[in-house]
Amino acid sequence: MPRTPGQRAGLTRDAVLHAARTVFAERGLDGLSMRAVAKDLGVAPNALYSHVADKESLVDALLDDVLGALDPPDPGAEPMAGLRGVMLATFDLLGRHPDLVPLYLARQGARGTNAQALGAPMAVLLGRLGVDEDATGRVVRALIVSTLGFAALATADDPALTPAQLRADLEATLDWLLRGALPRT
Repeated sequence: MPRTPGQRAGLTRDAVLHAARTVFAERGLDGLSMRAVAKDLGVAPNALYSHVADKESLVDALLDDVLGALDPPDPGAEPMAGLRGVMLATFDLLGRHPDLVPLYLARQGARGTNAQALGAPMAVLLGRLGVDEDATGRVVRALIVSTLGFAALATADDPALTPAQLRADLEATLDWLLRGALPRT
């Protein structure tokens, strides 16, 4: 079986994502292109297409790759604590990557395998709280959007509140959202 240009160049997906992070950090989203990443790697642009389809999928892969640093919540954990814990860990992670926060906001999160690995146990925990399947996606979206919003406030150029104050506000907001999602008895 013939090797693809990326395989012939000795590229890995991790190397492509590392170069994309470097280019993005130096030049921003407008400067992030397949050509710029290829130049950073010292390869022809077509070598990248073995690993990512286009700039949009490169950005999606970059965002999802960052989420790989998070541990999924334990489906056997106390549900409120497990859900709160993964969202607070996400807030902390985004605080370490402030340049990526606008991209997460624009995409309302990430969609790759790491995002799915976080979402599946969240759905289990919500089910254990009695949240029905139809509402689960909406609740997860509300948790993600709230976390992204607080991360955006915390990583703004001149935040009105400190990241610690915003994290405490996020924790209260997560509790309100989760209690509000519980079925009425």
